[in-house]
Amino acid sequence: MQKTTIKNLFQLEKKPLKGLMPLEWVVMGYLLFTLIVILFLYTKMNNPQELIFGRLRVVAMTAALWGVYRIAPCRFNRLVRVGAQMGLLAWWYPDTYEMNRLLPNLDHLFAAWEQSIFGFQPALLFHKEFPDAVFSELFDMGYAAYYPMIALTVVYYFIWRYKEFERASFIVLASFFIYYVIFIFVPVVGPTFYYHAVGIKNISDGVFPNVHDYFNTHQECLPSPGYTSGLFYNLVESAKEAGERPTAAFPSSHVGVSTICMMLIWHSGNRKLLAVMAPLYILLCCATVYIQAHYLVDAIAGLISAVIIYFLLFYISNKFR
Repeated sequence: MQKTTIKNLFQLEKKPLKGLMPLEWVVMGYLLFTLIVILFLYTKMNNPQELIFGRLRVVAMTAALWGVYRIAPCRFNRLVRVGAQMGLLAWWYPDTYEMNRLLPNLDHLFAAWEQSIFGFQPALLFHKEFPDAVFSELFDMGYAAYYPMIALTVVYYFIWRYKEFERASFIVLASFFIYYVIFIFVPVVGPTFYYHAVGIKNISDGVFPNVHDYFNTHQECLPSPGYTSGLFYNLVESAKEAGERPTAAFPSSHVGVSTICMMLIWHSGNRKLLAVMAPLYILLCCATVYIQAHYLVDAIAGLISAVIIYFLLFYISNKFR
């Protein structure tokens, strides 16, 4: 284990990286792929110019950070390069809506599958089984821990397992973009949007209407169930109001990426950190259904896909080590 300290944080590297980091190549690949999609859908999209200019800014930022690193190649500047790309993940997220809103919505199928598999709608009934403020706050705390868990995983590798820092960062960021690609072509919005669109009575009666292109022009959703005066409840609701869109329900990337983080911590061998993160992870997975962000099938698919994605990316990362 090679620990990063203040002393070696700014120490110039003897063999600096000449080109882009693997995770930066992933960003460029996703950028190019979505640019092609945008150009293909150009005449049907709202303000595609903004999406194109945004991608040009990402290219400029990546080039600028690469230039700074080449001038002063050190661990700190590598961290800045990784942190900048990680920080843009929430910025990339709404783009999936701008593209998949042009496709027919599939929620009626997923809600029907949910009913067929479980005999009821877990997202409709889960919070009713645990209505107490304590449960509400615990689940919302777990949901709010999503990005902190990701940051903790990446920072842990940077400080304590620096030799695998780039691999861990690559796996986390690449997994996000794999999910984003799925979200573009699988337009499922999740219970909070779909239930609002068709009405709770229809859902309670087991009726799941096809809303077709409704979400092309509507973004209204249900307020999250739970203890409305709670600190974590309001944190989740504020984040929801700021950046949520009717997109990205299947599979659950919250479950998927957090599972990948847990697998990375397991790989690191730090069982104490794993034990600290485990309760938050379990609460987060439950919260995706509790707050009606996802169907239960979304969460299950997130778990299964995470295992596949982790081992795939771990194998790929061996190629550039």
